Amino acid sequence: MKITFYGQNTLLIQIDNTIVLVDPFISGNPLSKDSIDISTIKADYILLTHAHQDHVLDAEAIAKNNNAIIVSNYEIAMYYQKRGIEVHPMNHGGTWGFDFGKVKYVNAIHTSSFEDGTYGGQPGGFIIEGEHKTIYIAGDTALTMDMKLIPLSHTLDLAILPIGDNFTMGIDDAIIASDFVECDKILGVHYDTFGYIEIDHDEAKKKFFEKNKDLMLLNIGESIEL
Repeated sequence: MKITFYGQNTLLIQIDNTIVLVDPFISGNPLSKDSIDISTIKADYILLTHAHQDHVLDAEAIAKNNNAIIVSNYEIAMYYQKRGIEVHPMNHGGTWGFDFGKVKYVNAIHTSSFEDGTYGGQPGGFIIEGEHKTIYIAGDTALTMDMKLIPLSHTLDLAILPIGDNFTMGIDDAIIASDFVECDKILGVHYDTFGYIEIDHDEAKKKFFEKNKDLMLLNIGESIEL
């Protein structure tokens, strides 16, 4: 499993020969818009955690360019189905076996609406199993006790957690979240894009290190392999 970071919460995940894109916000991201051309992005599936613009801005264009399937909660799925895109609706607690592996849609605490005011259902995160690896993508969320349910059924190889604070968890709560999900390997997301969520990288890594955890902060376009 190869994971490439495109800024904010945008992740390109290669599982065997399948490309899964998560929360595509590139063309409007000041950190990625000049280096990443969305017309060149390939995707078989697009997973959306919630409807905010900084998670869905490029979803429609990339889906139509690739005939990709959008996977999200029912409300978001129906929003894109009306725009001629193939969708797979899910809801909290549900798991589905796709051709690349299993996806479970799990709870998140946040808000969710499209830029035009359309209701985007309840926000969520994803647990993805593929290539004998399991990752948790928290999406935009506060720290929640529901995270403690995850290790009851899944052993995580990586937890992808928001760390920018203000709109989501900050560093300290993300450390607690990593305890809740019982995963000490963390990929930080949802930071630096806007002034509200700028972080001190060295301080963030130090805080995780002091708790015997590995926080990875990738550059735009940088990848890791599990």
